[in-house]
Amino acid sequence: MKPFVEPFHAYIKTELNLSPHTVLAYLRDINQFIGFVSSKGSLFENPQRIDPAFARSYLRWLELKNFSKKSVARKISSCRAFFRYLFREGKIKLNPFEHILTPKLGKRLPSFLYPEEVVKLLDAVNLKHKNGPRDLAILELIYASGMRVGEVSKLRADSVDLESGEVLVQGKGDRERIVLIGSHSISSLKKYLDVRKNLAVDEKILFLGRGGSRLTSRSIERMIRKYAKKAGISKRVTPHTLRHSFATHLLSGGADLKIVQELLGHSSLSTTQIYTHITKEKLKSIYDKAHPRAT
Repeated sequence: MKPFVEPFHAYIKTELNLSPHTVLAYLRDINQFIGFVSSKGSLFENPQRIDPAFARSYLRWLELKNFSKKSVARKISSCRAFFRYLFREGKIKLNPFEHILTPKLGKRLPSFLYPEEVVKLLDAVNLKHKNGPRDLAILELIYASGMRVGEVSKLRADSVDLESGEVLVQGKGDRERIVLIGSHSISSLKKYLDVRKNLAVDEKILFLGRGGSRLTSRSIERMIRKYAKKAGISKRVTPHTLRHSFATHLLSGGADLKIVQELLGHSSLSTTQIYTHITKEKLKSIYDKAHPRAT
């Protein structure tokens, strides 16, 4: 089965255009499965020998190893993708993992900031510091647009139209979408661009780190944690927290779910619907606190 791993790697990297993180996760999962297969004898190293019963035995093994439900679901999904590829290439006659049921995952509500917490976070930026204008521009942009941190990191300077308040974003799978930004984000971007003009930099990438190189996603994450701590926000704050806050505040303000889906770059509406649960939780919390006979 090992000879098929490298072609599968090339397939998910180039044809499916999956992110490097996802590609690595798939390969780790597939290699773990191959290790399990090897422990059962050389007979099963032929992928034709892997049937649904064998796939179920692997699922039971994962559960006995006390992997979390989320990890088990991901590992089975990786195997399903691998055997789907083998089926496509004519190496097997059926996908043994196609109908294997994985543990149901409870929906976890994403963390978000209340509007007053967002203001605290933004106010924590010192604009007199050399990186202050850049950092504020990033914070304002993520909150204004709901962009993913990876999208912000690789954003090109010529993708931002400050006149129209539109940003062309290259999202997952190289899918492009237009996101909107408001006056606060436009203002902070203008201030950052004024500073950026004085730097000897690569003109393509918008947000720059040391030596004029591209600011990485990890650097943005660290920067946001720093300002959250400075603002006295006790909860864990990440770039995704700002993305979640963007979606939650739009829906709380009456925005249409389909519009929010488009702005977030979700391929499925069901992914966006998680935010309706957040707004309902918020409404219930306000009701319980405000109504004299609620509790």
